Amino acid sequence: MIRGVVLDVDGTVVRGRDPIPGAPAALVDLRAAELSVCFCSNNPTKGPPAYVERLAAAGIDAHESEVVTAADSTVAYLRDNHADDALYVLGEAGLVEQLEAADLTVTTDRDAATAGVVSIDRSFDYDDLCGALWALNDGTPYVGTDPDRVIPGADAFVPGSGAVINAVRGVLDHDPDAVLGKPSATARDLVLDAVGCPPEECLVVGDRLDTDIALGADAGMTTALVLTGVTDRADVADSPYDPDYVLDDLSGLADVLAAESTPQERTD
Repeated sequence: MIRGVVLDVDGTVVRGRDPIPGAPAALVDLRAAELSVCFCSNNPTKGPPAYVERLAAAGIDAHESEVVTAADSTVAYLRDNHADDALYVLGEAGLVEQLEAADLTVTTDRDAATAGVVSIDRSFDYDDLCGALWALNDGTPYVGTDPDRVIPGADAFVPGSGAVINAVRGVLDHDPDAVLGKPSATARDLVLDAVGCPPEECLVVGDRLDTDIALGADAGMTTALVLTGVTDRADVADSPYDPDYVLDDLSGLADVLAAESTPQERTD
């Protein structure tokens, strides 16, 4: 029996600020069924309040306590492992603001940096790559906020954090200590706390095999892939992660929940 539903945001629920067809009605049905909902995004630039506002603009009700982002998992990891470090951040102002709000120390002084954070930066250029090289080239530990190499934009896919992390990795002699966001264990723990259900009672729904479906599969959740984002049916055959369900969009959630309530009738 499914009691909690973990939903990816971009490419699953919304595209830009517009709702993906089927999403608003599916959320109404989830609320009516009194299921616990968590919106989990690998976007590290915006916190839960911005997501609540963005989802509301798309006609979807959400609460801040229901939102988990890559910035949240990055903060949680840094608090556990680099609470006293001076962080050299290659990322956007929204990420820096969230790190500082969590009482983590951010520095622009390359010589003072004792750890680093690498993330999406839409103004990323050669000088930024040089700065990361000079700050982190002596083996200084660093983390990535999330692995997404491309992300859905309003009209086309655009480079994400993974692209910047790969660029930085390419000039250093060491890999990041961790890449947070989905499907990391840190993100998994935050999601389970948010839904308040054990993994076996959770359904995770998203458009990415290597993040959304991987998060669910690694945690023992039921998984459903939607074809409204970066993945098509042909990609499923080549992935090590085999979703339990493949849906055209979120309008298929009702059938998944019905099937999961009667396991003997379930068809993958």
